Order: sequence, then C-alpha cells, then structure tokens
Amino acid sequence: MFRDRDEAAEKLADRLMSYRSQHPLVLAIPRGSVSMAKRIARRLDGDFDVVLVRKLRAPFNPEFAIGSIDESGWSHVEEYAASVGGTPDYLASEIQTQLATLRKRRIQYTPVRPPVDPAGRVVIVVDDGLATGSTMIAALHGLRAQHPTKLICAVPVSPADTLVKVRQYADEVVCLEVPEYFQAVGQFYLDFPQVEDEEVIALLRDTAR
Repeated sequence: MFRDRDEAAEKLADRLMSYRSQHPLVLAIPRGSVSMAKRIARRLDGDFDVVLVRKLRAPFNPEFAIGSIDESGWSHVEEYAASVGGTPDYLASEIQTQLATLRKRRIQYTPVRPPVDPAGRVVIVVDDGLATGSTMIAALHGLRAQHPTKLICAVPVSPADTLVKVRQYADEVVCLEVPEYFQAVGQFYLDFPQVEDEEVIALLRDTAR
C-alpha cells in the first residue's frame, strides 16, 4: 500500500494542506513516525516535536497492546486486557515500568528544551499506522488537557473499528487507507524498518538548531 514511511508522510501532507496557513504543531508518536512528522511539518510550514506515550504490553506477548500511558501517568486500559492476563497487579507493575521509560526518553529526546506548548495551536498527531489505537488515544487524551484549538489524528492506515475508538478523542481523524483485513501496520509497507532512539535524537537535534 505504501513504499515506505516517506511516501506515506507525503500523502498525509497532501491531505492536510488546508492547515498550512495555520502554522500547525505536528507531533510524532516515537519512534516510527518521527521522520514522518518532521516531513509533514516542513510541508505544512509548521513546528515539529514528539508526544511521548507508551503501550502497556500484554504479559505473554509484548508486541500486543492492552492499553497505553502518557507522561502524566494517565492510562488507557483496553476492555480485553483481563482476558489476556492483564490483572490489576500486572497492570500496576507495567504502568510503573512504562512511566520510567517515558521519563528516560524525555531526558534523551529533549535534554536542552521543554516540549513545544500545544496550547492555542492546531495540533496534528502523526503515527505510521494504528492497530489497537491505544497509544494514539493516550497521546490525544494528554494533549487535550493542554488546550489546543484543534486536535487532529493523522495516520496512513488503520482498521475501521480502531478509528471508531480514536474519533472520540480527536476533533478530526485523517486516515488514508482502511483495509478490510488487518493484521499489523507493517504489512501495508514494502519497507518498514525498525527505528532506533539514536535516529529520533538526531532528528530532534537537527530541529533544535
């Protein structure tokens, strides 16, 4: 469906061009979408930064999200969490683990400046695709409390039922493709490499100069 993240970002930017005159704040959910958000921000003549959230991992399948958490400690837990081992004790422990990771990443990613303030801004939150939508929900929830004038979720691909959940937290959802059969985000990219912290730090450092 997409050659790579760069192509997906260009297509998203095309769909978001109506916001170019509003100097939007384009926020990436690390790590995969950081280069995408930077490219979109450049196209829209906006600002670029990251919004830090973490998925809560299923106990027997760490790639499977049973919820998410933002930097404030607010957590979103999926209805099915208990059925896959997400007991209250497990969730309490996992929340603390992911909070510690968020604090570490904030120190790594923006050591010389605070996050860009979203108050009074058109804010576009970018990810390279949604699966359960948990991390996007945490990002949107945390940003809403900071009073943007408009909050937009922008993704290349998502299952339909996930979009229904996410729309409750955004003023607008832009999604390029809603495939009928969905297993994982990566199946819709020809090239979908893992993104490491060093690449994120380099992209943010280049922005700060």
